[in-house]
Amino acid sequence: MSWDLLGHEWAASLLKQHITHGDVRHAYLFSGAPGIGRRSLALAFAQAVNCQSPKEPGVPCGECRLCKLTEKMQHPDLSIVEADSEGGMLKVDQIRALQRSVMLSPYEAKFRVALLLNFQRANANAQNALLKTLEEAPKQVILLLTADSPDNLLPTIASRCEILRLRPVAIEKLQESLQSRWNYDPEKSALLAHLANGRTGLAMRMAADPDLVEKRAAWVDELLRLMPLNIRERFAAAEPLSKNRDQLRLTLQTWLSIGRDLLLAANGQSEYLTNQDHAEDIRALAMKLSGEQMVELLNSVDHSLEILESNANLKLLLENLLLTIPRTK
Repeated sequence: MSWDLLGHEWAASLLKQHITHGDVRHAYLFSGAPGIGRRSLALAFAQAVNCQSPKEPGVPCGECRLCKLTEKMQHPDLSIVEADSEGGMLKVDQIRALQRSVMLSPYEAKFRVALLLNFQRANANAQNALLKTLEEAPKQVILLLTADSPDNLLPTIASRCEILRLRPVAIEKLQESLQSRWNYDPEKSALLAHLANGRTGLAMRMAADPDLVEKRAAWVDELLRLMPLNIRERFAAAEPLSKNRDQLRLTLQTWLSIGRDLLLAANGQSEYLTNQDHAEDIRALAMKLSGEQMVELLNSVDHSLEILESNANLKLLLENLLLTIPRTK
């Protein structure tokens, strides 16, 4: 891992300046969509502030013991705080445990670094507890938070952090980099770049794990299969989806991308589809639905995703969604 982070060169440059000028902040918030590279950037920064043999000021070597353990998130001076499960909440007890650990002197590094992943999942008590840590942490402690948006955190938390808002890379640029830097063929590069929607981290995860692409294709097929069915048939067919919160979230995120693709296809913009490998199916479906039905599908899935984050009953959530998804013939 290094500062070679596609699309986030500006953020890497800023963080490098903070290190070289001795102006490292006590807390940073890396915000942006999941898969955009928030954790990768935070870990690269953690390497850079503590590297034992930097290539130059602010540039980690990536080879020393500290750099390698940091990349693996296993260094004793790096604390990782995250929810117990993908869809779970980050709890106040975890923040209290962090408070105790950051009061200790670093074991061998210059800084003790705490990485709080997906902090938008912290409940109110946990966020309030972190506020005390932000105000009282020792000088040798750096807190790194990742979250979808600063708006999902308490204003008192966000205001005490240096905020770096990460944006997606242009799909064409990501596709080109997948070919030139990672030697993927043009067809695979195009598919991954569109599926990731410009999110570099997600593109790399899908490239490393082909099962993710296959599962996503199955979730697309599931929606296409459900739409012609009546309500009773939909409930029966979708029953397995209500058994796993994490899988349901990924399924709904895929369905949300289908809703966006339908609107693009209806407006003759198929070249911008996320699900390029289902372009023919999406164009055919767009011809069967009205614009109002497409918007209804998009809004219903988006609303269901919001409810899902509040620990709603999965079966009830899914059934309510299936009642609103337009039926095709």
